[in-house]
Amino acid sequence: MAGEAWLDAVKFDERGLVVVIALDVLTGEPRMVAWANREALERTASTGEAHFYSRSRGALWRKGESSGNVLAVRSLLLDCDGDAVCAMVEPVGPSCHTGAPSCFFRARVDGAWREGARPLAMMERLEAALEARSKGEGARSYTRSLLEAGAAKIGAKLREEAAELAAAIESESDERVASEAADVIYHLCVGLLSRRVSWRAVLLELARRFGTSGIDEKERRSSPVG
Repeated sequence: MAGEAWLDAVKFDERGLVVVIALDVLTGEPRMVAWANREALERTASTGEAHFYSRSRGALWRKGESSGNVLAVRSLLLDCDGDAVCAMVEPVGPSCHTGAPSCFFRARVDGAWREGARPLAMMERLEAALEARSKGEGARSYTRSLLEAGAAKIGAKLREEAAELAAAIESESDERVASEAADVIYHLCVGLLSRRVSWRAVLLELARRFGTSGIDEKERRSSPVG
């Protein structure tokens, strides 16, 4: 059947299984790895929620069926050899059975596995670093000084850095554009932290706007309500 051609391209192993890697669609963070058979992939595609096959129980299962921590699947990707599937997901709650956000929370440090790590993307790493600096004591911190100065100071720095970026875009080198853009992003993140608005919330808003004309979006926001 034509509707099953995508499944026919998957190279299931001798047990009828294929490995599935779940990645956060917004950040790229790996959330978990599991196995799926043909039926599990079919149900994933038809329901929009991740389904897997338990090798220990010999049964199909839906992620979050008991915990509520589902994985909403936004797209499925097949690797070049056809023997691994990547599920781009929107996770609800932690994905690991231990309660950790990701199953990948052990990092190799000095030749040993150390727990407490998390495979954060660059912007989430920056967010975490700024949070840590905001709570630091003793050592001087530009981040903390901005937060203590308040919204007016942060806003002034954002406007200053944005103007410098605009000037760089007009007439300066690519290196200067990248440097000034980094300054804008840093101060933006400090501003978000001051308001307790997460980077994920920003990514969700950007994701919401996919498929919408920028002109239409601006008109919607400027239209009077009521």
